[in-house]
Amino acid sequence: MQRALRLAQKGLYGTDPNPRVGCVVVKGGNIVGEGWHRKAGEPHAEVLALRQAGAEAENATAYVTLEPCSHTGKTPPCAEALIKAGVSRVVVAMRDPNPQVSGQGLKKLQTSGIKVECGLMETQARALNPGFIKRMETGRPYVRVKMAMSLDGRTAMASGESQWITGEAARQDVQRLRARSSAVLTGIGTVLLDDPSMNVRLSAKQLGVAEIRQPLRVILDSAARFPAHAKTATLDGDVLVMTTARAGAEINATESSRCKFVSVAEKDGHVDLNTALNYLSEIEINEVHVEAGALLSGAFLQQQLVDEVVVYMAPHIMGDQARGLFALPGLSKMKDRISLDIQDVRMLAKDLRIIATPVYHK
Repeated sequence: MQRALRLAQKGLYGTDPNPRVGCVVVKGGNIVGEGWHRKAGEPHAEVLALRQAGAEAENATAYVTLEPCSHTGKTPPCAEALIKAGVSRVVVAMRDPNPQVSGQGLKKLQTSGIKVECGLMETQARALNPGFIKRMETGRPYVRVKMAMSLDGRTAMASGESQWITGEAARQDVQRLRARSSAVLTGIGTVLLDDPSMNVRLSAKQLGVAEIRQPLRVILDSAARFPAHAKTATLDGDVLVMTTARAGAEINATESSRCKFVSVAEKDGHVDLNTALNYLSEIEINEVHVEAGALLSGAFLQQQLVDEVVVYMAPHIMGDQARGLFALPGLSKMKDRISLDIQDVRMLAKDLRIIATPVYHK
């Protein structure tokens, strides 16, 4: 199963909106076939592993990181492929999180006489697909907020100047976070101030994939101010501008085949973040990577919509006139603090990367 999980990891940058899945077929203590899901629409991990195993798959054991599918989508059901191959045992790390199909693949295998075991290394398997799992279980994508700051917690000078706080190693790491994400999201303020690209700038070779999949670029723009000449609208990949219903009459000016506008609900004069996330889930967005200013990042955090915070801390002092990390109005007492569980801390050249999960109290 460890080998199957490592194989699934190879699909980190390519399978979206499908989950990352690996499969290993073992017979007589030897691996006779293995595979991983590379790209949506292409064969699943089980099918590739069975192809490699050939006739050796009969009476073998298949280790799979996610319950084999039992329905026909863009590809035939993997449960049927395992049955036809004649495997005698299937070990699964975790059930399919989709409540409409969860357990059906396992049941189909058991009904055919195959011995089925489920739950081996489930924690590691869930860590591979946080976005897919959350979308299936809650109808919301997984939200990751990335911030870069100085040692004294500042993200930009008072003038707005912010390039570059961190070094090259940290910026490369951010590119990998973008590459694994379904969407990169920011606010219109950042677009107007910085004109960011919001794209993946690593090569296919650097990511170890056949081709680069550019994530959807999402702009929250309550007043429909998105300029047609914005850099993000001129690059490869699609752009989604989410505005409010009151701005709907103005949104056709910059719309193109690559740039789509959609009106969503308004809250306190801004795009309602809950509605925006629900919409992104409906269009099969698994992981949302937020790169925004203190106001929007703070709003996501204050509304308890953030699943993960990634902070890159550079060894600089920027002073008390510089801009802070999160804007959190109303947070004035110690009891109102937002706690974080630190998941990982490591050095990236001279910078420090901290990955943490917020602890929310309902």
